Amino acid sequence: MSSFGKIGVLIVNLGTPDAPSRGAVYRYLKQFLLDPRVIDYNWLARNLLVRGIIAPFRSGSSAKLYQILWTEEGSPLKVYGERVAEGVQELLGDEFEVELAMRYQSPSIESALDRLYQKQVSEIIVFPMFPQYASATTGSVHDEVMRLLRKRDNIPDVKFINSYYDNEAMIEIFADNARQFDLDNYDHIIFSYHGLPQRQLRKADDFNHCLQGADCCQTISQTNQFCYSAQCHATTRAIAAKLELSPTQYTTSFQSRLGPEAWAKPYTSVILEEKAEEGAKRILVFSPAFVADCLETIVEIGTEYQEEFEEMGGEKVDLVPSLNDDPRWIRTVADLIRSRAPQQVKV
Repeated sequence: MSSFGKIGVLIVNLGTPDAPSRGAVYRYLKQFLLDPRVIDYNWLARNLLVRGIIAPFRSGSSAKLYQILWTEEGSPLKVYGERVAEGVQELLGDEFEVELAMRYQSPSIESALDRLYQKQVSEIIVFPMFPQYASATTGSVHDEVMRLLRKRDNIPDVKFINSYYDNEAMIEIFADNARQFDLDNYDHIIFSYHGLPQRQLRKADDFNHCLQGADCCQTISQTNQFCYSAQCHATTRAIAAKLELSPTQYTTSFQSRLGPEAWAKPYTSVILEEKAEEGAKRILVFSPAFVADCLETIVEIGTEYQEEFEEMGGEKVDLVPSLNDDPRWIRTVADLIRSRAPQQVKV
């Protein structure tokens, strides 16, 4: 490490509205969905879709869901992010400066980078809070950081953490959270990940591998090492192995799809329906794409899927808690960041 400055750490999650109001949700949806890595249509089509349809019509209903999610401290995703950043700062010590940012809304990546520059850091390590890589999440964070740094005359050394989908410590925390439940009391276990359009999966494939076979995501190789779906399946297999689950006991699926086009399959809602038709009454759900419980876990899985499953004849959908502000997760983040630091500050 240079003797002139500290190491800056930029911890970034996706984002959240600043308030559970229609106006705040509108601003969040507009910024989020206008990102060309999220909706990868041409500029005109993307703007017409987001500004003309999605943001105006979804902001009201989404605001009601955020009102269910909101706590006295604010949005759980942001609250947990602040706690993680504070804990990581404490563990890393005085040679590091840790800042939390959100890709969309506040605190912005730009404001966090400004604070790191004001602290005269000599290097920046970027840690996206997405275990599995996708262009729409990790790729977008990296893209935004580089866009902002391009504006500056002085650019320090920058290191990007790409993914950590099979990190042993993270896997163990997810598995241990599941051990709070009597696994034998469930008819099936679902590992539900945030979905991506199949179009984006194919775009990220440079080797004509994606969706060429039913089992193309079942193993990770040099060919598909950056495939979001393959990384999700790898996370599932790692957690299942820790819990000694047989392949018939669990399914990997994808939720939160938007629009009529095909997304990563199978869909979580379809798996729930199939299991209900088979007579399943109790389902346990992991959501390992999210390191903090948020709208997609607490509301979509914990409330909406519960209601749908009951209508299908099922009884209970239980959600395995995410990593949130677990001290073991905070230590894992610190360790991942420390592993990218210069040798003399790793101890």
